[in-house]
Amino acid sequence: MSLVGHTAQGELFRDAVVSGRVHHAWLLAGPRGVGKARFAHAAAAWLLARAAHGGVDDGDFAVDAAHPTARLLAAGSHLDFRTVAILDNPKTGKPRPGIAVDQFVRTDTTIGEPLSSIFTRRPALSDWRVIVVDAADDLNRNAANAFLKHLEEPPPNTVFLAVSHAPSRLLPTIRSRCRTLRFLPLGDDEVDTVLAAELADTPVADRAALRTVAEGRPGRAVQLAAADVVGLQAALDDLVRATPAAAGARALTLARSLAGKTAGPRFDAFLDLVPAFLAGQARRLTGPRLAHAIRLWEEATSLATSSLPLSLDVQATAFRLAELVAELSLSAQVHEIA
Repeated sequence: MSLVGHTAQGELFRDAVVSGRVHHAWLLAGPRGVGKARFAHAAAAWLLARAAHGGVDDGDFAVDAAHPTARLLAAGSHLDFRTVAILDNPKTGKPRPGIAVDQFVRTDTTIGEPLSSIFTRRPALSDWRVIVVDAADDLNRNAANAFLKHLEEPPPNTVFLAVSHAPSRLLPTIRSRCRTLRFLPLGDDEVDTVLAAELADTPVADRAALRTVAEGRPGRAVQLAAADVVGLQAALDDLVRATPAAAGARALTLARSLAGKTAGPRFDAFLDLVPAFLAGQARRLTGPRLAHAIRLWEEATSLATSSLPLSLDVQATAFRLAELVAELSLSAQVHEIA
């Protein structure tokens, strides 16, 4: 598995393993979509391959796809590796609201072998086993306590890699038992590298627009690839150039297009795009116009981040966000007249 960026984090993890002082639990903390889960899986593959068959370089996480460990992981059949993530509800087919305790301890036979069962036997293919929790933020209360018990009484030769987008929401006792690796957004060149690999069939102009929305989070860009970000960007550009007479109608048309039953991905993209768009516009301004743009950006950011958690009306939210973009244009015209 190729890994782009996060060089310092990789060096810290590899040095700990090579020196024989690897911590039993690592908290991979940072914004959603920067590549924490990709890092966790690459680190797991490298550690398991190094311990089982060798043939890997201690200088990076590269593991050849033909390596026996890589083949087992790709097939989902490696006996010493497990991912703990949200499962689908077998009755509804929809994702559960979080990671449940029965994924750690057997209380529900429909979820398959719980994590606790892997610790009743020795590692099968090497001296190590690796557990990825993606994401620790999704653990419900009982599951978090079950996970904490494993951290307090760690099974021998086991490394936990826990992904977290909001580590402040985790139990302090979980955080205190993990060594934290902090991840930052990637640079534009690194995002371009990821998108070129993940979205090879997407036009370059579309990938550039996705990179703008992603703000260093290539995982987010990949999620939004089907959301017509280029079209949304063009709509925002039109709003900024609109006359006062036309701005309201354009904002309403855009809002209605985002409120349909099948427009969910575009609306999600819009929530990310508007604050990023306003921030980009603000960087070009000075004086009173900059101060006004910052106020618009603050309101857009607050509205966009609260829309989904508070289940705000989609059309009303989209219309207000579009209005904020139009207000940036109106503000510029007022200052030009003055």
